[in-house]
Amino acid sequence: MSPHLPAGREYPQLSNAALDATASAVAVDEYGQARDGFIAAERPLTIYLDKREVVTLMTMGCEPELLILGWLRNQNLLNDINQLKAIQVDWETDSVAITTFNGVDGLEEKLSKKTVTTGCGQGTVFGNLMDNLDQLKLPRVELKQSLIYELLSSLNAHNAVYKQAGGVHGCALCEGSTITAFVEDVGRHNAVDALAGYMWLHNITGNNKIFYTTGRLTSEMVIKVAQMGIPVLLSRSGITQMGLDIAQKVGVILIARAKGMHFMVYHGADQIEFDAPPAQRK
Repeated sequence: MSPHLPAGREYPQLSNAALDATASAVAVDEYGQARDGFIAAERPLTIYLDKREVVTLMTMGCEPELLILGWLRNQNLLNDINQLKAIQVDWETDSVAITTFNGVDGLEEKLSKKTVTTGCGQGTVFGNLMDNLDQLKLPRVELKQSLIYELLSSLNAHNAVYKQAGGVHGCALCEGSTITAFVEDVGRHNAVDALAGYMWLHNITGNNKIFYTTGRLTSEMVIKVAQMGIPVLLSRSGITQMGLDIAQKVGVILIARAKGMHFMVYHGADQIEFDAPPAQRK
């Protein structure tokens, strides 16, 4: 997913440890017949931050370096990529070594607050989920209904792992109806973190972007997207009450149940131009 990095910036040292997204498996169908097929890969990846063991993530391992970059950013552990010396993934030990130049300020305090989040494969968020929300200033954008439909149509060409093996979530970073980057992983938290890492590494701003996910729009999903500076969050799944509360607080347009010609706008409907309404059902 990550193109060649342009010259003129200093980048952390990153390993190149991407693994295959699927594994072969044999299953017996409803007729009692054995069938060859594929299943989504799932591997533990234990994070060591400056030699301190922090947490173990479950991941497919397709974009591990971007996943760790985004995880660091979304956990508010590092805010400047120049503080980061290296990210080295080692699948022989199922671990990743993160090294910084000067350590992480307030690391013990940040790690002392831990919230186990909802989702497929429980995620963990360190620190206070509500930290810094008052400082987030998202741009007010206008969105056309017809563009939502164009984007949903473009997304049909993705979800390669899901189509082959199922069992995964996908997330996309979009500009208009163009998909800038797409990531799949066993948990939606991992997929959004990998895209956050992609944006951080390539110095991409979120003010003119749309974020798409196949997963539920929970509080931590809305917070992460808001931290990425993205004003529009689109999902084919549903939302939670706290997800809606936070979207209203920070100004994220929240669109759920988006599939085909159907969607539900839970926040920000006044910012959408309904220029392509489908025919009314009889």
